[in-house]
Amino acid sequence: MVKTTAIVLASGKSTRMGNALDKCFLSLGARPVVAWSLLAFEACADVEEVILVVRKDQVTAAGGIQRIFGLNKIKQILVGGSRRQDSVWAALKTLNPVESRYVVIHDAARPCVTPELIQEVIRSARRYGSGVVASPVVDTVKTVGSGMMTKSTLERSSLWAVQTPQAFLTESLQTAYRQFALDKKALFTDDSAVLEAAGIPSRLVKWESPNPKITTPMDLTLAAAILRLN
Repeated sequence: MVKTTAIVLASGKSTRMGNALDKCFLSLGARPVVAWSLLAFEACADVEEVILVVRKDQVTAAGGIQRIFGLNKIKQILVGGSRRQDSVWAALKTLNPVESRYVVIHDAARPCVTPELIQEVIRSARRYGSGVVASPVVDTVKTVGSGMMTKSTLERSSLWAVQTPQAFLTESLQTAYRQFALDKKALFTDDSAVLEAAGIPSRLVKWESPNPKITTPMDLTLAAAILRLN
């Protein structure tokens, strides 16, 4: 059986939250932040299994969330690494690309993800080999030099803000990771960038509904408002 496997990342350092808080395990309404994403993947018919990647000190808590919310698709709970790409690789290397032909990677810090959005990136991956959720940049974007002085203005018509989830052919992403992302000096902030390093572009999936990433306490308030509206 050809499967689609989701990798949900909840192992970040959360440095901008303050007080050494783990943002993915903070309460957001009646659920921890990470539970919102996991429930979206649980409800998506195009995903057969989920691998959850967490910090070492959150393995027990993650298991509790799995039981409390009846997350039957979670296949493994793994410990992440010091960089985002290390956490992705911890899960990616366990997959057999013949069995799990497609992989969807999502940052649990984006709790407003929906089953419909997950479905859209998977459909794109099945047709084009990749599907990366993104939205066009609407603000004017500047490059800045020393002293917070502007240097130039970028042409925004070709600029897009990339988010997660991101879906790919498992074999292609594994190959690109082995070639470029395991280097100790390399730093990638998303998975499409790893493929770009290998010379493989990714197809964007335009999504206009709010899909914010929680990085500061204010973002929790924003996400709560969005989830209440939905």
